[in-house]
Amino acid sequence: MFGANLRSLAQRYPSISELSRQLGINRTQFNRYLSGESFPRPDVLDRICEFFEVDARILLEPVEKLNTRPDLLNSAVLEDFVGVGIRDISEELFPSGVYRFSRASFVSEDKYVIGLVHVFRRDDCTFVRGYEAREAMRQQGLPEDGPSREFRGYVTQQEDGIALVISRRNSVTCSFNYLSRVASMNNNYWVGYVTRTVRESTTGTRAVRMVYEHLGRDMNAILAAARRTGLHNEEELMPFHRRLLQPGDPFR
Repeated sequence: MFGANLRSLAQRYPSISELSRQLGINRTQFNRYLSGESFPRPDVLDRICEFFEVDARILLEPVEKLNTRPDLLNSAVLEDFVGVGIRDISEELFPSGVYRFSRASFVSEDKYVIGLVHVFRRDDCTFVRGYEAREAMRQQGLPEDGPSREFRGYVTQQEDGIALVISRRNSVTCSFNYLSRVASMNNNYWVGYVTRTVRESTTGTRAVRMVYEHLGRDMNAILAAARRTGLHNEEELMPFHRRLLQPGDPFR
């Protein structure tokens, strides 16, 4: 039963290698679980259950009969309100792939953040994943390891653009991003703003302009962009990004 349930859950993912990597389980051992040749240790079973949002009954009962955690945004309470626009966002509206983004830094007044995010689809929903700049984490006294820097979020359609709600792992703060497409030669730019959920202060910034540039799956462009991620001065911004960010013009 466990092997059958695991095979059913694994169908949601395009690659067993990537799934086993996310779970932190050796690919060969994971294949043994899938085939029913062996069962996981209690700590590994707990990891699998937490990842798939099921409980230990996965060993005994068909997965379709198990109660999973409720889908909050598409619950009966919210599905006609904030849940609208979560599912079936078209590739034309916001394509999958890698994006380069730039924005003013929240922690250094004279610096700009350049980073990469990956937008992908799963279960009819659109998600975003990326990593905070090491320098920004260091200035806030936060850990600089990969898991601590990673952020994820979901995308929802708006009347004239898209919005992203993003948070770091185990964080109780988040950022809200709004983006709308702008006219460009390749039609691959979005501009908007990002806000963060922090207390108002006389010196802190809570909202800045943001630019997204769709790089798609062009590995040469992605690798070149990756080498420029981090904190930068205004003059180091890409020319069209700088034009859209409007440095020196107050954000309204």
